[in-house]
Amino acid sequence: MLQSIKNVFHFLVACISVFYYRFPGSHITVIGVTGTDGKTTTTHLIHHILKTAGKKAGMISSVYAEIGGSQYDTGFHVTTPNPQDIPRYLRQAVDSGEEYFVLETTSHALDQNRISGIHFTVAVITNVTHEHLDYHKTYLAYLRVKEKLLKRAKIAVVNRDDESFKHFCIWNNQRITYGIKQEADFTPKKFPFTSSLPGEYNRYNLLAAIAACRALGIEGSVIRKALATFTGVKGRFEKVASLAGFTILIDFAHTPNALEQVLKTVKGMTKNKVIVIFGCAGLRDHSKRPMMGEIAAKLADYIILTAEDPRTEDVRVIIDDIARGCKRRNAQEAHKKDKKIHLHNRQKYFWRIPDRQEAINFAIRYVAQKGDIVLACGK
Repeated sequence: MLQSIKNVFHFLVACISVFYYRFPGSHITVIGVTGTDGKTTTTHLIHHILKTAGKKAGMISSVYAEIGGSQYDTGFHVTTPNPQDIPRYLRQAVDSGEEYFVLETTSHALDQNRISGIHFTVAVITNVTHEHLDYHKTYLAYLRVKEKLLKRAKIAVVNRDDESFKHFCIWNNQRITYGIKQEADFTPKKFPFTSSLPGEYNRYNLLAAIAACRALGIEGSVIRKALATFTGVKGRFEKVASLAGFTILIDFAHTPNALEQVLKTVKGMTKNKVIVIFGCAGLRDHSKRPMMGEIAAKLADYIILTAEDPRTEDVRVIIDDIARGCKRRNAQEAHKKDKKIHLHNRQKYFWRIPDRQEAINFAIRYVAQKGDIVLACGK
């Protein structure tokens, strides 16, 4: 009941704001990007392609906003801004002479009517996997919310390989598909390209951006040039300088699918050990916690469970939930005093270190060896 009232309130605020800022979405081409994982990278890719093509383009992502050629630290705790802010940013973009605007769009923003009154030319969906079920309750309900963005756009760009594809009921003016395994409008064979972004999951992000930009009329040669020069997004598979003989990476992965994909990619990069540091957000989907513990124990060699935005929830309770999944995959619990335990056998271990900085310090000072990869995941 309270959520319904909140959604009505957001709708009214959005409508009033759109009117106040003179319907800015009608004067600029808006591209919305949604999905469980890959939204931010895909948003930045589309923006980079448009800029490479010489287009004036703005953007809002969970990393920062870029409007009128200037970057702003948004400080958003949620990805998509409040309903009164989106029209304001769009108006600022229009007044700056921008032609395009790429908006990373969450399921919460869609469900809460925070983007009401915004006209989307292209909507992109990356995937729909297990996440936010504390809010949406079921996978199908979560999917239907994501579908709202696709239905309200003139052109829908969808992942042909994703589980979500078979559930969509989209009758847009145009639907464009992309994929690697299934027949689609855009595949690596039909549109060959080169990119420094690692992993199969990034190939999907790249194809999504390709499909969206081709739908906007950007030439294939320009797109290929942009992809070859794109260096990535801060906090997404970002390498940290290290002189210790092992590799340190940080990645935003905070869902079961994202954690699995990034760990698969990392495992393919070394014959040595993979050490992963992660937690789960507090006051959010509890069911994913043991799932992520199982994934970590299956794909990593050593696991350090720690805090990730616990909010008001006891981080030790969150770690307990994740640890259950680790144990299901026969990972053995170790303690901080067991700093060199990994030197003696091939058993997989996990540690509980609630303080995130302490967890990272422990991994790089005592656990990692030459040739290993240390992966710190989460928001």
